[in-house]
Amino acid sequence: MQYRQLGDTGARVSELCFGTWRFGRETNGVTETTREGAHELLDAAHEAGVNFVDTANVYGTPNGRSERFVGEWLEDRDREEFVLASKVYFPFDEEDPNGRGLSRKHILDQVEGSLNRLGTDYLDVYYLHRWDEQTPIEETLRALNHLVESGKVHYLGASTMAAWQLTKAQLTAEKEGLATFDVTQPLHHAGYYEDVREYLDVCADQGFAVCNYSPLAGGFLTGKYERADPDDPEAVVAPDDARGSFDDLFGDYYASERGWKVLEAVRAVADEVDATPAQVALRWLMDWEDFACIPIVGARTPEQLRENVAATEVSLSDDQWDRIMDARYRPDGTLWGH
Repeated sequence: MQYRQLGDTGARVSELCFGTWRFGRETNGVTETTREGAHELLDAAHEAGVNFVDTANVYGTPNGRSERFVGEWLEDRDREEFVLASKVYFPFDEEDPNGRGLSRKHILDQVEGSLNRLGTDYLDVYYLHRWDEQTPIEETLRALNHLVESGKVHYLGASTMAAWQLTKAQLTAEKEGLATFDVTQPLHHAGYYEDVREYLDVCADQGFAVCNYSPLAGGFLTGKYERADPDDPEAVVAPDDARGSFDDLFGDYYASERGWKVLEAVRAVADEVDATPAQVALRWLMDWEDFACIPIVGARTPEQLRENVAATEVSLSDDQWDRIMDARYRPDGTLWGH
């Protein structure tokens, strides 16, 4: 495993981050990843050299279960060996009128809950999970600055939001002399149907690390899906246990004309370098030159995780990287549509 700087910070993290979104999460009454399964996955990640773990206060059923699973696993390990990230924004308690958003009250309450569940005194990265239109950004930033000054948070991050919102937050923090952002977490993968170019341009300009979620397009770029209808890009043939077989939004969200073109290029490159499509799609992201790109990978099994981690050993030529990027465009230079 190779390690790289987390953007312009002094922290060094593994080339891949392990995401715990499925830990304790119930779907149709079934827990996707049990406590035992979560600990097996964390063991596999640790053995592979992954030192960067991502969670959130609302992951799991009920909320907080994912953080608790991670915290219980950390009890017998050296906390200092790991870079831990969590998030704040979404409702934690639906009955509490102040139990959501980015108010000072909610942030300070939720960080304590996250620290308690994780069994740690500090978070390495604390993300704004979304933008809060109801709370002045100055209030949010002053609460975050307090966390940094008190040592409860080392670095600040921003997840999904518009480029102008990310810019406004950073410029406001700089103007007010408050702690600024170092890390971002957008949806970003080779076949994304909706461009995030402006957001990524901000990341490149500001030296942010990009820890993108859903780097394999919900499994679409693993190559396990086939096109069901040449005239309908959203129609897929999915294995019984795959996300596309039970998620009604899969076709709307991940399958697109652009996605199929990119998947075709990913498969071709995978054959050339003797790797899986998933490994090539992840390596393509890690090789982004404009910023440090550290994809967040999830997994259902240790075997799947080890396959993803093996992407760190794959090498792509400039031509192969360009072919995957160029697959997003029609011959006339415009993007393939959804």
